[in-house]
Amino acid sequence: MSPLVQRLRVPFEYPVWFTRDVFSPSNPILAQALARLNEHRRHRALVCVDNGLLLASPGLSARIARYFKAHSSTMELAGPIVRIAGGETAKNDLASVKRLLAAIANRHLCRHSFVVIVGGGSVLDAAGFAASIAHRGLRVVRLPTTVVAQNDVGVGVKTGIDMFGAKNFIGTFSPPFAVINDLDFLLSLPQREWISGAAEAFKVALIEDAAFFRSLCAHAAALRRRDEAVMETVVRRCAELHLHHIRAGGDPFETGSARPLDFGHWSAHHLEVLSRYALLHGEAVSIGIALDSYYAWRKRLIGRRALDALLTALTTCGLPIYDPLLEHRKAGRLAILDGLERFREHLGGELTVTLPHPPGRRIEVHQMDARVIAEGIRFLRITATHPPFPCRAGACAMPDTGAPQAAALQRQNLHARKY
Repeated sequence: MSPLVQRLRVPFEYPVWFTRDVFSPSNPILAQALARLNEHRRHRALVCVDNGLLLASPGLSARIARYFKAHSSTMELAGPIVRIAGGETAKNDLASVKRLLAAIANRHLCRHSFVVIVGGGSVLDAAGFAASIAHRGLRVVRLPTTVVAQNDVGVGVKTGIDMFGAKNFIGTFSPPFAVINDLDFLLSLPQREWISGAAEAFKVALIEDAAFFRSLCAHAAALRRRDEAVMETVVRRCAELHLHHIRAGGDPFETGSARPLDFGHWSAHHLEVLSRYALLHGEAVSIGIALDSYYAWRKRLIGRRALDALLTALTTCGLPIYDPLLEHRKAGRLAILDGLERFREHLGGELTVTLPHPPGRRIEVHQMDARVIAEGIRFLRITATHPPFPCRAGACAMPDTGAPQAAALQRQNLHARKY
């Protein structure tokens, strides 16, 4: 008997705005975002805000209320602002999700109501997950407030929370209704959070845009100095590349096994778990792309100049390229290698790791050599603590074969090629 075959095409569209002082009554963008479908009604919105942001900006709640009052002809607040614990607490606590779901239910929001989320990536993920399962999905407007949220998490189509020791074990694919990136939110970030988000820019540049990679390397010191214009440019270009990949990559909801935008993340996600989230996501990603770029060099996918340029830029920015947890062992084996199995489970059954080949383009591999990974970890330890780079200093990390250092250096130099 032949089956009935159903095919559906569901288009998604959402604007990403870039602005300053989004809650100024004279700034129309948030009001325009809610009314962009020209439905000619007052739009009800529940606003949830990262608690850390509220503590750092005591007047923010009043500013949000004044904004809604100034645009009361088209929008209204559905009750008081909901506070969401910031950082990884948001993603590791089902109670936060339940509180937001309770607020949605108690304030009688319908599927055409809005959840406006103001916060970092973890808050966007957790609150977005709650909004995506209430009534099978409310309209979400994201206002990312960290670098990593503005250039990566906030413009994507995923939500999620962590559970059972796995990143994003529970989540949904749920594109936002709109995204508004306000540079002013970034200016008050602590230095560590300011720079950690730059790791996602290096990540996407290495696999999508060689010119952007060269620009990031050239402006690494300016990023560390908190140059506003440079960061504004970096955030916008990074967001553009993420949006382009989601739109043109052919697999926006990740039904296949490849996840190019997770370059460096197999180890990064596991490092976050091993550190009990003491490492920021961007810091873990920086280490992850450093390790995978070393691996790409050893496999002759990129040249030595590209690897050196990356490591120089990351360290110049103030990003880490090594953490002792990389060498933590469990039952005599590197614990970080468990990240490969977690990554495989999260993908779809087949291990698929994206590597640069060459910078600005990418290749997918389905096996990772544990010996080369271990070699790369030792290389990064030496590089992080004793610059210049180990191979330049003649002290290259030895591979697991135990071959003499000079032989290891010779083998690695044979693999080097020009970038």
